[in-house]
Amino acid sequence: MRYPTLAAGLFMASAMAAQAQAPVLHVLTYDSFVAEWGPGPQIEAAFEADCGCDLQFAAPGDAAAMLSRLLLEGARTDVDVVVGLDTNLIAQAGPLMAPHGVETALDLPIAWDDPLFLPYDWSWFAFVYDTTRLATPPASFRELIDSDLSVVIQDPRSSTPGLGLLMWVKAAYGDEAAAIWQGLAPRILTVTPGWSEAYGLFLEGEADMVLSYTTSPAYHIIAEGDATKAAARFDEGHYLQVEVASIVASTDQPELARQFMAFLASDAAQAILPETNWMYPAVLPESGLAEGFQGLIRPEPSLLLSADEALTLRDPALAEWREALAQ
Repeated sequence: MRYPTLAAGLFMASAMAAQAQAPVLHVLTYDSFVAEWGPGPQIEAAFEADCGCDLQFAAPGDAAAMLSRLLLEGARTDVDVVVGLDTNLIAQAGPLMAPHGVETALDLPIAWDDPLFLPYDWSWFAFVYDTTRLATPPASFRELIDSDLSVVIQDPRSSTPGLGLLMWVKAAYGDEAAAIWQGLAPRILTVTPGWSEAYGLFLEGEADMVLSYTTSPAYHIIAEGDATKAAARFDEGHYLQVEVASIVASTDQPELARQFMAFLASDAAQAILPETNWMYPAVLPESGLAEGFQGLIRPEPSLLLSADEALTLRDPALAEWREALAQ
């Protein structure tokens, strides 16, 4: 009876040794990406099945927290790949990144040619409302200002949707942005640190509208069978969020990092994203999108500042926002 026990022990020791020798890929991302319901667990399982490696996610919070960690650690970081920055943040991260080497046709509403940052999903920012509570939503920021509606938004200092709203107003109104914020201030019920807190308040009926995405209603339709949530179409156009992945230049696993980037653009990974991250995939999967995505609004025009413009305008836009909400 000792021999089976010995064999089992040897097998376990061998498995542990193999696991210890497997290369580790450290991927920095945001917290909802690695949530049980997010894309992280499925992407991790699918990639590890092919790479013979150990994919380890770290999630310090939202994308703003990711960027802060990267800038603080610099070349000393143990991060190999970053997943979840967007175009409003990449200008600061660029000096730390290396070319990803992935060549693939992207299904984006804009042209994209950046050797450092690879899009993996995208959507437009929008104000989401409940059609059973609000029959006719505002069709512009000015109509929202003139209404008696309440909205919940996110803090641009800690939340990418919050920062996206700053850039949306700036891209749509330019020098008039400060006046728009002064008009919007009475409509803002509260400002939350992140998206989940804001969306939760909206679902609880605390506000008429919430800053989210044009793709948010797809979640309710597909996951809950609820078609009562919709995104309001604004005449000014809607600002894009393009989420990207990138390789950290100081990685000690450059080949594995490039393998992961190629995987992220593959059909296997892109098919996971729509119904876990509830965004449009950067590369349309062969199976297409679920029916719940088909009736969503497709805004025109698509607004997007370049990475350098977003960096230049960020502090002035934040000052306009703070001044308006302080009054």
